[in-house]
Amino acid sequence: MIHKYKQLGLNIVMDVYSGAVHVVDDVMYDMLDYINEPFQVSETCPYEVVKPLKNKYGYDEIEESYKEICGLYENGQLFTDDCYKDIAQNWNKQSVVKALCLHVAHDCNLRCKYCFADTGEFHGGRSLMSSETGKKAIDFVIANSGNRHNIEIDYFGGEPLMNFEVVKEITEYAKEQGKLHNKNFRFTITTNGILLNDEIKSYINENMSNVVLSIDGTKETNDRMRYRVDGSGSYDTIVPKFQDLAESRNQDNYYVRGTFTAHNVDFAKDVIHLADLGFKQTSVEPVVAPETEDYALTSKHIDTVLKEYDKLTEEYVKRYGEGKGFNFFHFMVDLDQGPCAVKRLSGCGAGHEYLAVTPEGDIYPCHQFVGNTDFKMGNVYDGTIDNEIKTHFERSNVYTKEKCKSCFAKFYCSGGCSANAFNFNGDINKPYELACEFEKKRLECSIAIEAHKKLSK
Repeated sequence: MIHKYKQLGLNIVMDVYSGAVHVVDDVMYDMLDYINEPFQVSETCPYEVVKPLKNKYGYDEIEESYKEICGLYENGQLFTDDCYKDIAQNWNKQSVVKALCLHVAHDCNLRCKYCFADTGEFHGGRSLMSSETGKKAIDFVIANSGNRHNIEIDYFGGEPLMNFEVVKEITEYAKEQGKLHNKNFRFTITTNGILLNDEIKSYINENMSNVVLSIDGTKETNDRMRYRVDGSGSYDTIVPKFQDLAESRNQDNYYVRGTFTAHNVDFAKDVIHLADLGFKQTSVEPVVAPETEDYALTSKHIDTVLKEYDKLTEEYVKRYGEGKGFNFFHFMVDLDQGPCAVKRLSGCGAGHEYLAVTPEGDIYPCHQFVGNTDFKMGNVYDGTIDNEIKTHFERSNVYTKEKCKSCFAKFYCSGGCSANAFNFNGDINKPYELACEFEKKRLECSIAIEAHKKLSK
């Protein structure tokens, strides 16, 4: 399977199963329209391929391009066979838990309009995790991590800083237990920044390997959706705090993370605004919401959103060339190694490698399933996991998702978000198609950017 497209003035051809990416000339780019799979090598270019090209290109050009295609095929870089299908058919993954999302606060000091967590309550009332529950969660992940050495702990909410003393207690306990059980804990915290101060910043910098800072872009964009209980905006409070934290981390190991909605479909300006504020690590993602909400993105927004990614790609490359580059999360792709085959097939590991824990200790497949009791998998106090739910997630991969089978992006998005699939289609194996359209475009842009960078060296 191949996928070809034009971006940044480049003719780009992706070979889906080998992962090879080629920047080709016009002759080869056009020729590939007339070559069918499975490909068969011939001594000369078949007449049915020559015929539609002969009025545009010379015979020697056509023959040369055809020989290049044959060479790439013989080297396993074009029209390669599906080497993953057999892996998926014999899928017998025995997962261990590698990461926990600890909901240390089902409460928040903001009332963000688009919040999937029901302004922090997760549809179950406001509560804070106790240090006892947090420590039980650490015991649970150690007991269920097998021989895994590295374990990720994500502090989440609501707003985790509303329960920061407990965050510190859990962190210190995890480090202590890690030494006893040969586990290396790495911590991440997501915050809206309202409660950030020098003491908290210092502890975060000493203990958190990554920080996610929530902000949507310009003051107008941010304050329209991210406001306090009294309705006042958060932008003026958080921007200087975020700038200070980013600088204190040497502009690394953090993200400013935003959401764009139907109210700012022209989101490229918000990404650029964040870059102009000095942030080098940025992520701005499409809102996921029912179409009944006035801020929801729908199919009518697709063309506009795709054009915004094009616009952002041009600016991204321009700034990189000027030495003023920044990282945009969805434009970052590794063309040299990338994730292992298992990750390409199955993605984030929600429900079997990655689990979420509520303030009461209840276990769910991920933070976006919290509150849906049909997906409650157990509790850290009894240490058990619902194996039926675990197995259902464990066996899900791009080959159990019909719409993924013919998609060129499947080994990059790994089938997309299970929670979005379930929430929109009632089945974790039926992807949320709006997100698919955005992901395919982001992948095209990111590969074009990497190709441009390599050619510019």
